[in-house]
Amino acid sequence: MKILVTGGAGFIGSNFVRYMLNEHPDHELVVLDKLTYAGRLENLQDVLEEIAFIKGDICNKRDVERAIKDCNAILNFAAETHVDRSIIDAGDFVRTDVLGTYHLLEASRKFNIEKFIQISTDEVYGSIETGSFKETDPLKPNSPYSASKAGADMLVRSYHRTYGLPTLITRSSNNYGPFQFPEKIIPLFITNLIQGKKVPLYGDGLNIRDWLYVLDNCRAIDLVFQKGKLGEIYNIGGGYEITNLELTKKILKLMNKTKEFIEYVPDRLGHDRRYSLNCEKIRKLGWKPETDFNNGLKKTIEWYKENKWWWKPLV
Repeated sequence: MKILVTGGAGFIGSNFVRYMLNEHPDHELVVLDKLTYAGRLENLQDVLEEIAFIKGDICNKRDVERAIKDCNAILNFAAETHVDRSIIDAGDFVRTDVLGTYHLLEASRKFNIEKFIQISTDEVYGSIETGSFKETDPLKPNSPYSASKAGADMLVRSYHRTYGLPTLITRSSNNYGPFQFPEKIIPLFITNLIQGKKVPLYGDGLNIRDWLYVLDNCRAIDLVFQKGKLGEIYNIGGGYEITNLELTKKILKLMNKTKEFIEYVPDRLGHDRRYSLNCEKIRKLGWKPETDFNNGLKKTIEWYKENKWWWKPLV
């Protein structure tokens, strides 16, 4: 099978490419990536000889059609993803996340793609005080980023219902692990502390997130790709909810730093208080997270300590 992985030079995409090469060596992988600030060839440098890499933009019809040729399936990881950046300028998010997904869907129709997987986020549901979101719950995004991802999800759903395009959607909780750009909370805090800097904690630090090790997410996406029911949505959560303050304290402890390294900063605009996913649906397919959060966090810290060559030019 020949698979097109868009956004495959980004954080989750590059980990997925590496995972697929290990687990499915019979598959042929094509990676399409624009190589913006967070999509980097360095993320794929150890596997470049095993894939076909195309530098291109999913918003460019020619780039998409050149990459999709002879492919059987598409997994769309390509997106603008950082909430803070979307608050400053939402335009790129609408363009890439919505218009780019449209171009991929149209190309999928034209070239009779057998399966289209949209990689989405728990943030499309909005914030929830108690309980957990199910796949059937309404979407109530609260940031330009999550709104653009929700728009893409709705497009994907409409192409399945209207044109019969064989689509699937995954919505995961907060990922962490190697190759994550150091603007996200875990790699930002780790790299700051390595450099002896303080860590900026939003508001009171009591916002709650569910954490999922990136390779557990890759396994889940692969399972949905192999066994998911077409037209369906699958939540993927790590089952480990923690406040940002508790997360910060864990990182400080593992890196032998004191609470004096915490710098409280003004809260993010429209900051969602809590995300939580009901993952019964994907668990019925046979998936569950395998990585204990504390062990995964230790591994992530060690990776950033051992790979300063990767992140130092970025900070």
